[in-house]
Amino acid sequence: MPNQFQPFNLNTDITSTKTLLHEAIPLTGTIYKYATGSYIEENIKNFSHGQFQSVYDYPYLSSSANHIFDLTVGYDETSDLSGSTSIQNAKKINMYNQLSQVLLGHTKDSGEVVHKFESDLDINNDDNYMTSVFFVNFSRLLTKDQIKKGTFSLTLATGSWADAFTAGEVVTLTDVSASDTGGTATVLGGEYGVLHVPDSATATRLGTSRVGNIFYQAGIAVITASLFQNSILAGDNLANNRFSDQDGDLYINQKTVRDALTGSTISASCNALRHRITNVSFNNTTEINSNIYFCRVPWNRFNYSTNPTYVTGAQIQVKNVASDTPIAYVTTVGMYNSAGELLATAKLSEPLRKDPTNELTLRVRLDY
Repeated sequence: MPNQFQPFNLNTDITSTKTLLHEAIPLTGTIYKYATGSYIEENIKNFSHGQFQSVYDYPYLSSSANHIFDLTVGYDETSDLSGSTSIQNAKKINMYNQLSQVLLGHTKDSGEVVHKFESDLDINNDDNYMTSVFFVNFSRLLTKDQIKKGTFSLTLATGSWADAFTAGEVVTLTDVSASDTGGTATVLGGEYGVLHVPDSATATRLGTSRVGNIFYQAGIAVITASLFQNSILAGDNLANNRFSDQDGDLYINQKTVRDALTGSTISASCNALRHRITNVSFNNTTEINSNIYFCRVPWNRFNYSTNPTYVTGAQIQVKNVASDTPIAYVTTVGMYNSAGELLATAKLSEPLRKDPTNELTLRVRLDY
């Protein structure tokens, strides 16, 4: 233990800072979608509860497999898709309500009513509802602390299962209007932005370019099922495009997306969506908080070493003449609490000479 301490001035010697690190995350379709004529079933895990599907980058039973994202579907109970004849009707409603409650919260009018997803940044305006949606919940391993605003991109094919990429459009959903300075809104689940389809032909077909939300801190993309329609049709606005399911190498049915959401299980609809995702990319964000300590070494202190070998026979080893100034070399910084207990140490890259003719300021950073 040192025989003297240099106390910190809390106002001038300690400060805090935050650093944001970003990493590019590209996910190609070959990882998680079906290969031609066969399943990549080993990468996909379906659960007995049937509420969502998990996707891995390797066979999920492998010790080297990493969880990439979860897929599920849902619709609001007021949607015309909801009905006693719809397969897993209650589960699809529950998935929609659960995620809307976690991400958006309850309306101001009643504590028992959750917000509906909307394709804009004003969830209190009661318009632009997305009542039937697909959810893509990205793993925390990929998103870290959050998805960086303005970097999200997801490419989808909207054609039939057998020919999704040429029979239909291939559209790219992006959050181009979002940035660190605007284009987002803050709700219960954090900040979110609007997913747009920049292609004018697609926007004309849909009647809007806004097709979903991306929740940055939660790492969840919400995609409206209307993206797979051909046109806005009164009373049947989820019709026309062929949204097939597949079991093994067999096509179950050539369906519209409306038929799939009402007549297929959640897992089957997840299969249909996953088959059409070609690429996903975004930058994640890791937030590093730091305390920076400026350790002051004044001219009149720490000029002697506490190492027993520093003195031999009452003589300082580094002195040749008794009148010479003392010399020491700083190699380590120790940080102690008020009880004199060592809490942290920092090693210097090289010894620094210290004598009464100089002063040192050593900058120590603790990350957490």
